[in-house]
Amino acid sequence: MLVKTFGAAVQGIDATIITIEVNVSQGIRFLHVGLPDNAVRESHERIASALDYTGYKLPRKQIVINMAPADIKKEGSAYDLPIAVGIMAADEKINADKLEQYLIMGELSLDGGLRPIKGVLPIAIKAREEGFKGFILPKQNAREAAVVNNLDVIGAENITEVLEFFDGTRELEPTIVNTRDEFFASQSLTDFDFADVKGQENVKRALEVAAAGGHNIIMIGPPGAGKSMLAKRIPTILPPLTLHEALETTKIHSVAGKVDNNTSLISQRPFRSPHHTISDVALVGGGTFPQPGEISLAHNGVLFLDELPEFKRTVLEVMRQPLEDRKISVSRAKFAIDYPASFMLVASMNPCPCGYYNHPDKNCVCSPGVVQKYLNRISGPLLDRIDIHIEITPVPFEKLSEMRQSESSEVVRQRVMKARKIQENRFSEIEGVHCNAQMSSKLQREYANPDKASSELLKNAMQRLNLSARAYDRILKVSRTIADLDESEKIHSEHVAEAINYRNLDREGWAG
Repeated sequence: MLVKTFGAAVQGIDATIITIEVNVSQGIRFLHVGLPDNAVRESHERIASALDYTGYKLPRKQIVINMAPADIKKEGSAYDLPIAVGIMAADEKINADKLEQYLIMGELSLDGGLRPIKGVLPIAIKAREEGFKGFILPKQNAREAAVVNNLDVIGAENITEVLEFFDGTRELEPTIVNTRDEFFASQSLTDFDFADVKGQENVKRALEVAAAGGHNIIMIGPPGAGKSMLAKRIPTILPPLTLHEALETTKIHSVAGKVDNNTSLISQRPFRSPHHTISDVALVGGGTFPQPGEISLAHNGVLFLDELPEFKRTVLEVMRQPLEDRKISVSRAKFAIDYPASFMLVASMNPCPCGYYNHPDKNCVCSPGVVQKYLNRISGPLLDRIDIHIEITPVPFEKLSEMRQSESSEVVRQRVMKARKIQENRFSEIEGVHCNAQMSSKLQREYANPDKASSELLKNAMQRLNLSARAYDRILKVSRTIADLDESEKIHSEHVAEAINYRNLDREGWAG
């Protein structure tokens, strides 16, 4: 008897429906076709053991399994359950009437239990698009898939429950998640707050400007000055995720298998902080079995690179294209995949190998020329994509010990959200531009045009501080954001003056 069950393959962050055709007839062979990889081929042993353990038997007949479309490579162990259900239905051990209404995915253990799988959210979205009534999957993944409405998401603990469900002898209740209530309830839950940071008011202001305009930022300062502490608090001042952003972010984390079993929808902006030994493939994504990299996992959030000069040159250079295009295209001989990568880059570094160049109290012990050599590990094109450079100095004891409460993240976030709203209205008719950092040269001439006094100030700064030519555009973009924070329609000299202070690394002779 020939029956069809339905599964899905995940490519990038989208799913494709896979039809699993199972034919059981007279004979003794077991044939598995349709471009399965080794993990899919090995399903025979897992299915045989799981069925035997739960009181069913793999039929002693010829079993032919075809996975269509046959030109897409089928990877992983998530096809165990739909193949097992198909075999039982084709052998007429269970009723096959309801199979076409459900998409089925799950990995089998040898005792018939179901193990969690990756990528269930894009699969659930695809199942609803294709008109399936429900999605049967391991119980651990049910909450993640249940954010998709108009789809019965049924979590099962073992294969027996699934087989009895299709045979009509057991009822399985769909998992229901009130997505909106849970999402908005968990948005404000955070362990970090700007109020915890003593002093560093100028750095907090720079981070506020960066968050308001979506600007990339680098912090330069000695060890222990608070660079990592400040970076971890940046997501708390960014605008909260919208439902659309949360769904997009969760899809990426679902494909990578990073969604917790108790989580339905990611409600906090991601904060990714890879170690400096990371490879370029781990950063941008790809591999033998394509997976999103750190820049995609930071989508709609923050990518924090601590000790930037310590990263390999090749790793830093692969970020240049994603920083501009806000997506990464992974092209290999057999596939090409696009992953979204719209993130805010936050980097930190010591000013020199010993860490104490320009320190107010400690002397730098680095040899002449070493400081410049250390800074040269970061290429000009990458530095060109970082709008704000800010120096951090250690906090004096008086500031650390004072009891005065600093401004909370929520207060700063309200100002950031107000500035972002101005930018959304400004760029509402321009596709792909949502904040000032994304402005092209044409948009910059239209919206970041300084007045006469500001232009004169900028001209003097370029000459007296020996600012590089590439600093000019960045200063104007940051000035536009500072003006938005002040709710000013025009860019004034005070806005330009503040922006000029955020270009430390562009000053000629900064590193001696």
